[in-house]
Amino acid sequence: MRSISRATVAWASGAVIAVGAGTAGIYLAVTGSHPAQSASPARVAVRHEPASRPTPLRLLSVSPANGSRGVDGADGVTVTFNKPLPPGASLPQLSPDIAGTWQQDGDSVVFVPQAGFTAGTRVTVTVPGADGTVSSGYKSTFTTASYSVLRLQELLAQLGYLPMTWTPAPGAAVPASSAAAQLAAAYDPPAGTFHLQGGYPSELYSFWQQGSANLLDTGAITGFEGDHEMTTDGVASPQVWAALLTAAETGQDNTQGYSYAVASQNLPETLTIWHDGREVFSSPTNTGIAEAPTPVGTFPVYLKLPYQVMTGYNPDGSYYADPVQWVSYFSGGSAVHYIARGSYGWPQSLGCVELPYTAAEQAYPILPYGTLVTVTPE
Repeated sequence: MRSISRATVAWASGAVIAVGAGTAGIYLAVTGSHPAQSASPARVAVRHEPASRPTPLRLLSVSPANGSRGVDGADGVTVTFNKPLPPGASLPQLSPDIAGTWQQDGDSVVFVPQAGFTAGTRVTVTVPGADGTVSSGYKSTFTTASYSVLRLQELLAQLGYLPMTWTPAPGAAVPASSAAAQLAAAYDPPAGTFHLQGGYPSELYSFWQQGSANLLDTGAITGFEGDHEMTTDGVASPQVWAALLTAAETGQDNTQGYSYAVASQNLPETLTIWHDGREVFSSPTNTGIAEAPTPVGTFPVYLKLPYQVMTGYNPDGSYYADPVQWVSYFSGGSAVHYIARGSYGWPQSLGCVELPYTAAEQAYPILPYGTLVTVTPE
């Protein structure tokens, strides 16, 4: 190795030295004259380069994605950044606001709902902007799915509004006391098996379609609405779903039992009622005359009145105002009810199913809201 001369050391100690950071790392710059060039004293100075700027926080994604539809409302919301959200930073906001918590998960924050968003809800996720204000942030929206028809049927069967039971598969039972579990099951129904209850005419089960809306569902919904003092239109509205989920959570079972009625227009005309799987009632009845026939088909009882004065016009244009009792409407202005007649068993009404007084009084409580009434053709 070549030795450094004393003159060179003396030059280095008197030179101007600069230390900095370059693209290749730390560098040392020495300025000043070599002793062979100048004998004047040299100065040493240290230059500090500015530190590198921190990486700004950037939003990478929001899940569910903007514009998504049919989203499971029981799931959470995930907002992902390019690095962990710093302490004290503003959290995203949800509209509508629901109970739940935001949790840090690496570079993401995840909203874990206490229960979830209801069906058909348009949700807006607002991510605060760089200045921490919501007004300057990014907004993303998604819409939750409809609830499952299959789960609707499972609930109606469990609560006793269908002529069948439902048994969950092993390990698939939904905790009755958990609102979150009930909501999650409304979107994603658990596996299970329906068991038809015997004792009814086979035609009743011809209306059943598992997993698809059908006439048995309509009757069951109407019965549930009647028991919960709701509009009895047989539609599974958001209000009906909310009440159903609450009923499932709190065990509000049907106390009316299940009924099915058939008004036969074969002479002599009769009304027969099955209740809780047994034939419990049969009586001569009157249906509509040719000018005002009773509608043929199957319809749910949607209105019940112990007494009423029915008004309208006869086929000849004359006005009537008839007091009637034990009235159960099933289609438009057609109802099962008592009215005084000299005889029963043949067409005499203006579209109703008429019964003698004692028979009508007996039939009234076993024709609860939602009872399907089938009127056969002549």
